[in-house]
Amino acid sequence: MSDFNNALDEIKRGADEILVEDELVELLKLNRPLKIKAGFDPTAPDLHLGHTVLINKMRQFQLLGHQVVFLIGDFTGMIGDPTGKSATRPPLTAEDVARNAETYKEQVFKILDPEKTTIAFNSEWCEKLGAAGMLKLASHQTVARMLERDDFKKRYGNNQSIAIHEFMYPLVQGYDSVALECDIELGGTDQKFNLLMGRELQKDYGLKPQVVITMPLLEGLDGVQKMSKSLGNYIGITDAPGEMFQKVVSIPDSLMWRYFELLSFRPLAEIDALKASIDDGANPRDIKIELAREIVARFHGEEAAANAHKGAGNIVKEGEIPADCPEVNVSLEGADSLPIGRVINQANLASNSAQAKDMLKNGRVKVDWNVIEPSLMLKAGSYLIQAGKKKIAKVTIA
Repeated sequence: MSDFNNALDEIKRGADEILVEDELVELLKLNRPLKIKAGFDPTAPDLHLGHTVLINKMRQFQLLGHQVVFLIGDFTGMIGDPTGKSATRPPLTAEDVARNAETYKEQVFKILDPEKTTIAFNSEWCEKLGAAGMLKLASHQTVARMLERDDFKKRYGNNQSIAIHEFMYPLVQGYDSVALECDIELGGTDQKFNLLMGRELQKDYGLKPQVVITMPLLEGLDGVQKMSKSLGNYIGITDAPGEMFQKVVSIPDSLMWRYFELLSFRPLAEIDALKASIDDGANPRDIKIELAREIVARFHGEEAAANAHKGAGNIVKEGEIPADCPEVNVSLEGADSLPIGRVINQANLASNSAQAKDMLKNGRVKVDWNVIEPSLMLKAGSYLIQAGKKKIAKVTIA
């Protein structure tokens, strides 16, 4: 019984909600490998640590002897997930989806066991439905039910348009669970409506309804908004070792234990011991360094983790942020965005406008390690900006 309780505790670790927990207990008592699904629309080529919250939970199930399905939503990706959106989301092209999906396959096996992982694409069964099948699928729900979704309700109440195909997204995601006959589906808290749709459709198709486990949305480096590339507050799993290390160490102390709970593979007992060490006077930065080394080692290996903390000296090397890297705030002053040249000046990364213009013209300015166009406009967010070989700063535009 202790092994069963330990397994249940591990599954519940970090979870926001389990629907329904009694059903999860029944599944675990079947003493057979369960099928666990998590879906990812390939909307961008690279994953960040926020995405890995679900992937880490999949790994926990693997360690408990279960089979996971990493579902790439190549079909749903071309619809566009309306979750949390105030306007219709532009669909991806088939080429975008295929290209991004390939990078996902490469990245997830840094966490998941390939022997216990099935990579699936929902176009396999969705395209076979055809027009008649899609109409039949649509008949399983009403417009009133769809308008119970918070984002749809808000847009409807504000007289903002909702395209008919957006109603199909939760239905198609739910049908994925029918096609795969899943026992459990994982998703972020923002996906609750879609995940429960899978339960409803499984019942309609005569299947046992899946258990739904929702996981929190990981806050980004700002400690407030969810981790997102568009907000610039992310830690990419393809980030260079030094960059990844410095980003993890820079998270607010208030987020430290949340990151440990959702991102670390350490046993809960070890994390509790680290918490006790803080109470005994340990420096929080030293604890975050432990987490940073663990995460860097996961994606880049032990040697890279051991060297990631080294300073960059007088010349800034890509992927290594100096320990004394300044943090600068730049005001939008009511504008939607600012020219990169103006940001460089206000962040004291250039002596004057002429020098900023010259560095931009000669490709000597990088934003988040990428050489940028002189015409770049930066919106609100946090950026790592390097001007020349020696000047670098963490710039927050607000």
